[in-house]
Amino acid sequence: MRTITVNRYVTPLREGGSMPAIVEGDDLGTYVLKFRGAGQGVRALLAEMIAGGIARALGLPVPEIVLAQLDPALAQTEPDPEIQDLVRASGGLNVGLDYLSGALNFDPAVDVVSDDFASRLVWFDALVGNVDRTARNTNLLMWHRQPWLIDHGAALTFHHAWNGTVVQPAKPFAPIADHVLLARATLLAQVDAELAARLTPEVVAGILAEVPDEFLLLAGADHEEGLLTAAATHRQAYVDYFCARLAGRAIWVNALKEAVDAHA
Repeated sequence: MRTITVNRYVTPLREGGSMPAIVEGDDLGTYVLKFRGAGQGVRALLAEMIAGGIARALGLPVPEIVLAQLDPALAQTEPDPEIQDLVRASGGLNVGLDYLSGALNFDPAVDVVSDDFASRLVWFDALVGNVDRTARNTNLLMWHRQPWLIDHGAALTFHHAWNGTVVQPAKPFAPIADHVLLARATLLAQVDAELAARLTPEVVAGILAEVPDEFLLLAGADHEEGLLTAAATHRQAYVDYFCARLAGRAIWVNALKEAVDAHA
């Protein structure tokens, strides 16, 4: 994963609850910056990196994810006090996604995707516990006539209240009933084995290896003991969770199929 330095704050994206921003990097690229100082905190950045890495391993289209160094001094050039506070609170390492210039929000009434794509996306969102893929907030963009996945900060719902272990890693993901593409996910049985085979323990460990120790330590700072106090054990806890969820996937995949049938 590349690391860039933010040279310029361009404009806020006020559609998001965490108020991400378009910024310019020292490589002259433009990125959507997710701030560590936003209300959701560093766990939203962890979700962005981990879910995005899993999506890419599954062959789903996600903009390039980068680590972004932000100098809090950039706040001095911003007139909005709210933005000033956010930039100052986010000094150091943040997460950015390549900005897809000219992309349009996915419109389920207009834009068409295949049943194969819909099935893969629903399977992925159930795996990572992504609550943000509804008709109200699709978090899909159409770019060059292809759908692209964005904004996974609300995924990994389990890690907001855990000590490094999950009692029911194969638990069905109930919010999938509101998924914008649920009705098109008719090929779950056909894609299930292929997608699971892509996420070997080595692949999952490789995705977590990209996550900086700094983020893991910040997320685990409120734990005095246990698996989350050290970066290595915190990282392995995520690997163990996803391996356990994949091993028990028959439970949540069957629940997905039932949700599709019920929707129909």
